[in-house]
Amino acid sequence: MINNTLSSYTASTPSIDTELNLADTGQNGIRQLESTLSLSPSLPLSISERQTWLVFAAAVFLVSVPVFIEAPIVRSLPNLSLALTAFWVWLSFSLMSRPATYVWGDLLLGFSGSWLAGAIYWGWLRWEPLWHLPVESIGLPFACWCLMKNWGKVGSWFYLGSLLGTALTDVYFYLVDLMPYWRQIMRVDADGAPQILQNALMQVQTPWGQSWAIILALVLLTVGILALGRNQRHWYAFGGAVLSTILVDSLFLLAAIAA
Repeated sequence: MINNTLSSYTASTPSIDTELNLADTGQNGIRQLESTLSLSPSLPLSISERQTWLVFAAAVFLVSVPVFIEAPIVRSLPNLSLALTAFWVWLSFSLMSRPATYVWGDLLLGFSGSWLAGAIYWGWLRWEPLWHLPVESIGLPFACWCLMKNWGKVGSWFYLGSLLGTALTDVYFYLVDLMPYWRQIMRVDADGAPQILQNALMQVQTPWGQSWAIILALVLLTVGILALGRNQRHWYAFGGAVLSTILVDSLFLLAAIAA
């Protein structure tokens, strides 16, 4: 009888092992599925802290690029700057074709819209500040369409953050009456620019100019920090673009002071 019991136990052991193996396989499959979903570019899932800050840093860098790199190219070679937009779009779609680099292609696609607007305005329309914001908004319909389709969220929100920063900067220029200096500095040579910058700086240093600078900076700071409170890559792209506006404007202020 004991032998029969042992035989029955031995016979049942493989089935137990099989069930355990199947359970392990099922758990591994679930883990693999969760890993795949977390990397999927099409789903608005939270990402690692490291990747969120990489997206943030990239957004800050890409906002600074048109100001400090594109502007010199546009002044001397506007057609080349405009043609580079096609290269950025091609590169963005190439990166988006691979899951590992999808988010960077997505971000670069939003940057392409900002680059295109900058090439058009600073290449041919920079003498009239009233055209600045309308031209910078050239990619707004496309960004809104992407968000409606739940596609390209990182690039679209980056573009919207960059556009918001541009809009508030232009509003400041209107409120403090800096538009005449904008027109002047676009028409004089390098020797006459320092004096115009000094005159504009005097306008900024008035109580009215300082008050509005603080108000608009607080608006940008608040919007940017609130965006970073959401641990998703498209919000980090938006927050980086918004907060970098403060950095860029501060650098322009320092340049005016140094002049």
